[in-house]
Amino acid sequence: MVLRHSSNSIGIVQGIENNGNLIDFQPDRSKVDTVMRIDSSENSFMDFYSDFYHQLKDPSNYSFFKVREFEAHDTAIGLQEYIDCLSDVEKQDLKAVEVSIEAVTAIRNKRTIENKPSVLKNGSSNGSSMISNRSQYRYQIEDVPWDTMCELALDREKLESLEALDTLLKGYKTPMLIPILLKDGEEVSRIDARLQLRINDDGELVVKVHRVCKKVDFRKKFKGHKFTKEDRVNLLDSGNMGRVVDLIDTVTGEIIPSLISLDRLTNELISLRMEFVRIPDVLCGVRLDLEQKQTLRDGKALFIENMVSKKGTLFSSTVQFNADRQWVEFLFENKFKRSGFSEVHHSERVVPSHFRGIKLRKWQMDKLKAGETAYIKGLESRKGKTYQGYMNFDKTIGRIMFLFTNLKKK
Repeated sequence: MVLRHSSNSIGIVQGIENNGNLIDFQPDRSKVDTVMRIDSSENSFMDFYSDFYHQLKDPSNYSFFKVREFEAHDTAIGLQEYIDCLSDVEKQDLKAVEVSIEAVTAIRNKRTIENKPSVLKNGSSNGSSMISNRSQYRYQIEDVPWDTMCELALDREKLESLEALDTLLKGYKTPMLIPILLKDGEEVSRIDARLQLRINDDGELVVKVHRVCKKVDFRKKFKGHKFTKEDRVNLLDSGNMGRVVDLIDTVTGEIIPSLISLDRLTNELISLRMEFVRIPDVLCGVRLDLEQKQTLRDGKALFIENMVSKKGTLFSSTVQFNADRQWVEFLFENKFKRSGFSEVHHSERVVPSHFRGIKLRKWQMDKLKAGETAYIKGLESRKGKTYQGYMNFDKTIGRIMFLFTNLKKK
């Protein structure tokens, strides 16, 4: 749970936006499936909390409390009532029960030194600085299988120069393709690939090589899923398949509802279990309603207007959840077009359910789908004044176009 110092309010943590802003919601049993869950073991929680804390834009604005999942709702309500009755001096007593980043970091550093005493023995002037920053990463620099990296013609200096080492230590794929040497039997070839550090089935840290494929063979089933023509078009056009499908775990045979996306750098298909799909309450200043969040959770594209960029300017964009990045991404026009598929995709553009904050009625959406003009009222300007006008749906860009007059009547 989180205590926001600015509003003195208790919320249940849902996640973190890409810009470092915390996502939380007031106690609500209907949102229980969106809460952030952490394994109960001590080491697992400490590793998670360190990574989580250092991703926050301004962590000093919050206090965090660990609570069991089944107790979260009632505990949040009870803690809010308790805090509302406390004076500023009495609130300091909460520090005794909140999760302290200083305590977590100290325990992790002690554990690391005990397990790997050689870390400090190599001794450099910035040794203490390196240890203090360890908690930002999932893996540590001395844990990297450098022998494997050497076989790939890579070393620490090379990865740092490419600005890829930081990403690897955080557990993500390299953001770019990296030229490596790859042995295939007796032959050695130079290829481009994305790299990622992963724990294998034996508990060892290994380098996973994501090779570039010329194209995806959609004729083959992917974890039991047979691709339709629409699936193929969506993946090649936007990088996201756009719907939830049941995949089969090749080891256990378990049926897993998942989203599928395409790694645009390697043409590799990536799936993500639905239990790991997290949709934010607020996206770039726009609060999403339940219907919009469900649209994104279902893997569908959603057009959102009047979002606020980091520079403070308003912009509008189609957004969609990406299984490879495990977050909502922006799909700006023309960014992911593939030759030969544009015309098909344009004909399949979906009419948004909302326009400038107003939920469209069924008859309005029917008119827009049919290429007709629909009247809309109750719109509100930035200065708070209401206005009305006419809408048309442009299938080529997937946007509703607004006019104050109905041109088709002229």
